Amino acid sequence: MSALESPDAPVEVEAPDRVASAPRLGGVLGKTHRALSIGAISVVLLIAFEATAVGTAMPVAARELDGVSLYAFAFSAYFTTSLFGMVVAGQWADQRGPLGAVAVGVSAFGAGLLLSGTAVNMWTFIGGRAVQGLGGGLVIVALYVVVGRAYPERLRPAIMAAFAASWVVPSVVGPLAAGTITERLGWRWVFVGIPVLVVFPLALALPAIRRMASGPADPDAPVEAFDRRRIRLALMISLGAGLLQYAGQDLRWLSLVPAVAGGALLVPAVAGRHGLLPRGTYRAARGLPSVVLLRGIAAGSFIAAESFVPLMLVTQRGLSPTMAGFSLAAGGATWALGSYVQGRPWAEPHRERLMVVGMVMVAAAIASAPSVLIPAVPVWVVAVAWGVGCFGMGMVIASTSVLLLQLSAPGEAGANSAALQISDGLSNVLLLAGGGAAFAALGGGSVGAAHDVVASAGAAAGHGGAFAVVFLPMAGVALVGAWVGLRLGSPTPPVS
Repeated sequence: MSALESPDAPVEVEAPDRVASAPRLGGVLGKTHRALSIGAISVVLLIAFEATAVGTAMPVAARELDGVSLYAFAFSAYFTTSLFGMVVAGQWADQRGPLGAVAVGVSAFGAGLLLSGTAVNMWTFIGGRAVQGLGGGLVIVALYVVVGRAYPERLRPAIMAAFAASWVVPSVVGPLAAGTITERLGWRWVFVGIPVLVVFPLALALPAIRRMASGPADPDAPVEAFDRRRIRLALMISLGAGLLQYAGQDLRWLSLVPAVAGGALLVPAVAGRHGLLPRGTYRAARGLPSVVLLRGIAAGSFIAAESFVPLMLVTQRGLSPTMAGFSLAAGGATWALGSYVQGRPWAEPHRERLMVVGMVMVAAAIASAPSVLIPAVPVWVVAVAWGVGCFGMGMVIASTSVLLLQLSAPGEAGANSAALQISDGLSNVLLLAGGGAAFAALGGGSVGAAHDVVASAGAAAGHGGAFAVVFLPMAGVALVGAWVGLRLGSPTPPVS
């Protein structure tokens, strides 16, 4: 979730009178923030349940729609359109408040699920994921702006930890419920059933956001029009990322044409002089640029690897969809625990060191996962490894969010949150595209093509290399993230 600006820590004024009385308010569930916290956490719960449930059903959906060769697209399409949604949400929230972005985003999220759930072919399914991603991009950035506006700085680590804790129940219930529904009723019910959950978060969150975080950051300033240049750059990012994904999946010489076109659109939009990421991001300049870069490296390497775990366990080790998804269930609890650790007062002076340790844990987890391709290695190794990796991710992701808000003035929180999210989403797209291309090149597209929903143990063993070539490079990327963590610097505390 996120976005950014200068490495010289800007001065942050503890925003509006909404939080002026914060010192005497208690915690995030105190009287003043209770309704807002419950509403925002409910929205995160919806996103978390979708992520865990859909990930469990995805291998079966891809097989039945004859789209295993497009498996990576089903994930990366979500992140591609979310890039555009993030930029729009940043401007929308800064200039008009986050309320509208949350409402539209959650609605689009549900509509995309319905489209995927009723798809008759893989490309329609991917289209639904794209609509869903647009909604997710709007929601994530808008929620960050809500946190920056409505919560005093002392409560922000706690609400970020609460967001992480919101993944615990879905990570346990989601795979079990989705796997059972997939096996008993069919994968489509996983997608068409989740939109029912949209109603409660909207009803709970919108009134609280309207009361505590609505309107522009400066109510007395004139409302500015959307920055067309940034919208144009956002479109360039989404289109460029989409072309690169297509080139990665269509392994022919002609694919160099969309690949070059995609790069030509993407590079100036994100790394140019007036790009959407802070200057110095790709050379890991100290301060804000390194925070943004680390967020992308962490999210991209981990998500790209995790996307292939259920498919690997179903096709290579014969697990049912339920058990394949359930093998990742412990990760929700350990992610929340890692986020809780970084939110403790004693952890603040050690934040950068904890982030480096977190990235090393992520790298170790990703590198360990493909060991289950060896029949003698028990499948519970993946569950243990992913628990360790999620603990590291909890420390890293929550800490990048905290650092972002420390470095953002009230009127810049939306744009900066969008930049952080762009780094997150773009890295997901590019690393998924690269991993998907490597997977397809080594014959991964035929994985599961001749198997039932539950493959027999050891079947398709010849495709083990297709999975290894996804996981091992992602572990290397995560190690680069540990180096970037050494360059974060210590942001200057904002002046209240």
